[in-house]
Amino acid sequence: MRKFAFAVLALSAGWTMASEFAVPHLYDVGGGRKMHMYCSGQGPLTVVFDAPSGDAGWSWYRVQPEVAKHARACVFDRAGFGFSDPVQTPNTSESVAADLHKLLAAAGEKGPYVMVGNSLGGANVQVFTYRYPSEVKGLVLVEAQHEDETARLNKVTNGKVKEIYAMVEGQGKYCLAAARKGFAKDAEAQKNCIGEPLKTFGPQLGAALLASESKLSYWQANVAEYAAIAKSDEQLRKLRRPFGDIPLVVLTRGVSPYAVPGQPQSAMNKAFEDENFAVQKEFTKLSTRSTQRVVAGAGHVIQAEMPDAVVDAVLEVLKQATP
Repeated sequence: MRKFAFAVLALSAGWTMASEFAVPHLYDVGGGRKMHMYCSGQGPLTVVFDAPSGDAGWSWYRVQPEVAKHARACVFDRAGFGFSDPVQTPNTSESVAADLHKLLAAAGEKGPYVMVGNSLGGANVQVFTYRYPSEVKGLVLVEAQHEDETARLNKVTNGKVKEIYAMVEGQGKYCLAAARKGFAKDAEAQKNCIGEPLKTFGPQLGAALLASESKLSYWQANVAEYAAIAKSDEQLRKLRRPFGDIPLVVLTRGVSPYAVPGQPQSAMNKAFEDENFAVQKEFTKLSTRSTQRVVAGAGHVIQAEMPDAVVDAVLEVLKQATP
């Protein structure tokens, strides 16, 4: 869900430090290009997490360690994010799925897999499942991107959603321009674009995030990925078919990102949230073993606000999918 691409840092306030996510683990995925993947834990299945648009694998650091107590669990950085090398072309769901498959092989991580994705990462793990169906035994979709959601949400809000998307696109271009000049020369731009990760994430992970998001290559990848979401939607649309009987849990937000604290819910906001729920419910039609769960108290980035809900969903799918 694109409108939240630049909101991850704000939603992550209160996260505790996890220094293991600040260390690069790089693997060659071809032609000397290296990508980061961090894995821990053991088990017959490997859980693989993909982050929202504009974010790296550390998005899951409140979830991955808990899952790793029960299974092998891996986070990775898409090209241009975190510790992974950039590429010249935008990340799309197809390119991310191909990169991830190469990365898992290069890192020696064996399937079968349970795939977990939030927002755009949710679209990416669906494409991965369609491309490598014999390797995936379960899915957890956390407020996942649906190929028709932009059109549907825009319709019920009389065009307001596309206005919001345009604002997010404008913010990305502003940050890209600031990165070209250098954030060291513009403290206000750094705060607007990156925030204060040292305060939010602690000295080690905060420093890693600050270093990553201060790079011009990060903002180039971020803006390009965001602009290519329509292409990713089309890629997913062309692949769309049932997943069969693999276990599937859909996690849907219980808190509207557009609610005004202390004010009654507007008719437009209700229409928007009702449609978001309906869009998410569409995923349950893809498997004969599926369930949708609304996470009370959580907004779009559920792993930041209610990580236990994500952990519980992953463990539920693992239990159903374990041979």
